[in-house]
Amino acid sequence: MEFYTYQLPNGLRGIHRQVKTPVAHCALVINAGSRDEYRDQYGLAHFTEHAFFKGTRRRRAWQVNCRLENLGGELNAFTTKEDTTIHATTLRGDFGKAVELISDIAFHSTFPDRELEREKEVIVDEINTYKDSPMDMIYDDFEDLIFAGSELGHNILGRKSALIKYDGDAVRRFTGRTHTIDQMVFSSIGNFTPKAAEAMAARYFGDCQTPSRDFRRETPAECVPFEKLVSRHTHQTHCIIGGRAYGISEEKRLPLALVTNILGGPSANSLLNVVLREKNGLSYNIEASYVPFGDTGLVEIYFSSEHANSDQCIDLITRELKQLRTTLLSSRRVAMAKKQFIAQLAIANESNESFMLGAGKSFLTHGGMDTMKEVSDKILALTPMQLTEVAEETFTNLSRLIYQ
Repeated sequence: MEFYTYQLPNGLRGIHRQVKTPVAHCALVINAGSRDEYRDQYGLAHFTEHAFFKGTRRRRAWQVNCRLENLGGELNAFTTKEDTTIHATTLRGDFGKAVELISDIAFHSTFPDRELEREKEVIVDEINTYKDSPMDMIYDDFEDLIFAGSELGHNILGRKSALIKYDGDAVRRFTGRTHTIDQMVFSSIGNFTPKAAEAMAARYFGDCQTPSRDFRRETPAECVPFEKLVSRHTHQTHCIIGGRAYGISEEKRLPLALVTNILGGPSANSLLNVVLREKNGLSYNIEASYVPFGDTGLVEIYFSSEHANSDQCIDLITRELKQLRTTLLSSRRVAMAKKQFIAQLAIANESNESFMLGAGKSFLTHGGMDTMKEVSDKILALTPMQLTEVAEETFTNLSRLIYQ
């Protein structure tokens, strides 16, 4: 058995994997992100992530930050559109200290206004840094357009004008509504037994109590395909071509993930890398990605190029998409793509921290996690026809955003 799952009496779920290593990783994965903000709260989920490190009932901010670092460990957090994750890495013997600290900041943070005011300047700098990178910013702008009018259609970082208004009370109201134990998973990996992991979780999370979640997320309305050109006065053209895709629980998610990897995955032999970069020398950055959410998804193709080459890049991408939609890939090409995809997933899971974070998200979403063999078997069972079908459904009537 690759992993062990449990549930504490208060409703907190946990997942653990025992491996022989001197290092332990753990995380509290919370099913709350920027899509759970009200319209007057944009950026508050990300602000809350920062606020967790500003002090608890028993620790000041510097004590939170130094607790594990003084031991050579790490404490960090990140926010997505659907999740907030607090995670830590320590030596095996300090695992209990990491669990206690995560519990302390997740359930006993005081969110002192003086500390939060200083942290706002840090987040403003983060926003400015992001705006200085058109390669990053275009993704957010595209998502804002593709999910316009929905809770998914706004930037995770928020705006400076809104950030200034947030205080400790705003964070407490947000966490009280969204950070509920029924929407949390504690994930761990290390050289200790599952029973020991469960006992440690019970020791530090067992007395935590919250109401259950009393709201449901709204599925975004259909999107009308669009084409938009934005003048950013950039040295290069930046472009995203994409559209809506399958949600995280849909069966077609896996064949689409494989097709996207074939089209523009991280390997040098992806279709778009070969055509745009290797054969024609038109683009240094070309990639395709698929992001599934709880009830929808997003597939995107990004490239940057010299302004004079952008139209040719778009024409070549359009040609490759039409080929995937209308012509079956050869059995040999599909077999090679499957082997490559499986190897990429296996190599990614060699990172214990990555496995631990993925396990927490999977258990939160699906109530379990497939073993690597189960995932491999599902990939190997895919047919060329399935790949063509998802390409036809996903790569038709795409939208386009261009920075120039």
